[in-house]
Amino acid sequence: MRNWMSLQADFGNFQYRRNVYVFALKMSFLAVILSGAIIALTIPPLGFLGLLPVTLSHAIGFGAIFSWLIGGTVSGMLSLAAGFTMHELTLSRAEFEKLSRTDTLSGLLNRRAFTEALDRTEGDASLVIFDVDRFKAINDRFGHACGDAVITAVSAVLLSAFDELSVVARLGGEEFGVIVSGEPLEARLERIEAVRTNIAGRPIVADGCQIAITISGGVADLVAGRNKQQVYASADRALYLAKALGRNRVVHEREGLHHAWHGLAEPRADAEGRGLGSDNVMQAYGI
Repeated sequence: MRNWMSLQADFGNFQYRRNVYVFALKMSFLAVILSGAIIALTIPPLGFLGLLPVTLSHAIGFGAIFSWLIGGTVSGMLSLAAGFTMHELTLSRAEFEKLSRTDTLSGLLNRRAFTEALDRTEGDASLVIFDVDRFKAINDRFGHACGDAVITAVSAVLLSAFDELSVVARLGGEEFGVIVSGEPLEARLERIEAVRTNIAGRPIVADGCQIAITISGGVADLVAGRNKQQVYASADRALYLAKALGRNRVVHEREGLHHAWHGLAEPRADAEGRGLGSDNVMQAYGI
């Protein structure tokens, strides 16, 4: 019986009230069946010993009636109380789980939830790390309330730009992560570039101020068998390169290697002959 009740508690979805009533009804029937079994085992020996105040048939009838009226009712009420308690606990747990996986400012997934989604991602997809350009300057000039408005606005654009097959998260501060799935690579890159263009072309209005913002992005490919940490590191390097090349751009990891190679291959007469951008490119790729 204990195992059976445990299965009911485990498999019953107490998030919905209907299932609470179903659980209480099952517990009531179980109580009645057990009561009937006990009556069937105890009354005949008592009748055989002459200890019953009524006839055996009457005693069995009264026992069946009282098992339904008392046992079933009391069990049903207790099961309802227990079921609604579990219902509240289930809702509280679901809310807590949601809060633990959600960034409170943006409403997007947080880094923990994004990392879990990244670990589960299989097949052909792209990892994008976006970063709002010169975000500290925005906070310093317009205030943190405007900075929060920028984060909220960028979050809304990212959420609307990618479908349900993709995963969008705020990784912390002004940094966002997106796992783009369900399209060929070129289509994914076009969508990512469109997001950058969209944000650059629409100033954010906050506290009566129009704040022009841009974002930079680094993209790396998620393919079967590739280490997820390596993918993340590659996207991060591509983001660093996008910043080094002037910001407001998206750089794919392949493009990063191309820039790094040409940075090495540049002819120069001395150490000062190499441009700062070339230094940053090679630094991003550990050269």
